[in-house]
Amino acid sequence: MGDPEVVTLPVGFERFHRRDFVNYQLNRAHALGFADRLELVDAAAHIRSMDDCVTVFEALSSRAAAEARSRHATGYARIAEFFTPPRSAEKTDRYRRCLKLFGTAFADAALVRHEIPYAGAALPAYSLPAAGTPIGDTVLLHGGFDSLIEEFFPICQRVAAAGFHVIAFEGPGQGGARTLNGLTFDHDWEKPVGAVLDHFRLERAALVGISMGGYWALRAAGREPRIQRVVAWPPVYDWLYRVPPVLRSPTRTMVRHRRFMRWSVRNRARLSPTLRVVVDQVLYMLDSDDPADVAEWFLGMNAEHLGSGRVHQDVLLMCGEHDAFQPPALTHAQARALTAARSVTTRMFTRAEQADQHCQMGNLELACEVLTSWLQAADTAPSASKQ
Repeated sequence: MGDPEVVTLPVGFERFHRRDFVNYQLNRAHALGFADRLELVDAAAHIRSMDDCVTVFEALSSRAAAEARSRHATGYARIAEFFTPPRSAEKTDRYRRCLKLFGTAFADAALVRHEIPYAGAALPAYSLPAAGTPIGDTVLLHGGFDSLIEEFFPICQRVAAAGFHVIAFEGPGQGGARTLNGLTFDHDWEKPVGAVLDHFRLERAALVGISMGGYWALRAAGREPRIQRVVAWPPVYDWLYRVPPVLRSPTRTMVRHRRFMRWSVRNRARLSPTLRVVVDQVLYMLDSDDPADVAEWFLGMNAEHLGSGRVHQDVLLMCGEHDAFQPPALTHAQARALTAARSVTTRMFTRAEQADQHCQMGNLELACEVLTSWLQAADTAPSASKQ
């Protein structure tokens, strides 16, 4: 097998749809090279509600597949799968279709799929060899809250092209680990990371966590000495750092009143389609029917659980200045907390760079250049650096 074409990724965060949440998901497919801009513009004009996303993009995926545009067919199928309620009968079928289309789109890639034994089931993973002679440690890469690891193949390509062997995997609660293998979520990310390292018999590796995965990657690095470098793209640190300090203690107290939280989450989700998607995803990841578990799950990602003082590696924190999901305040708090790290580099992407949105959707070529340059330089970094 050879390497498939490395498609140049588009630059610019577009205004496809009036609803920010829907707009971000369309930009996500576009920025990663899985969608055509004009087709997204046309599709967005037919979307009145989130439910429309499923029918609109299933039809678009079928058309792209019939035209042998497997890469676009994959992206559109993924959007349809994303907006399918997690517990619906169609979710698994749509997920399997995404995998099949992805396999067709990248059939010529030197990509090998693996099943890593974990908790009586398995974690899906892919390995991609370095282009040419490897120049550094293997890079482990994983996503966050609602991603599929296949989405990040363009990122994996660029890391491999920079000289690194890549292993991309899904942890419990994510992607196929949940949908096909029934593994529910666990914030203690050192467990799946350790399983991946054991399976591939790695004594050294770098770890890249994308989106909420930035939190879990740092948590794992603080407890897994085989991780030599870690990237939080971007960090969470502690969700309560999104609210004013005076409200943090009352919020913790309120979450402990589960009856109230159950009522609050349920009613807020009825009023907000976006929140409903988030609530449904958390409950699916946990295999729970209790809305009170959603607030508890988010607050489980906190500074104490993370244990930043245990992170001794080289660290790269990447964030966009207008990230609506994991804003710069979380990155700044995380940087201050990494008191024992060998080095800490913070890279804040700007609107002028067209990379200011969540996970730099809008200029992933730049973000990947920053990532790979840092990975290449980290081996020889003599001391801590703050940017």
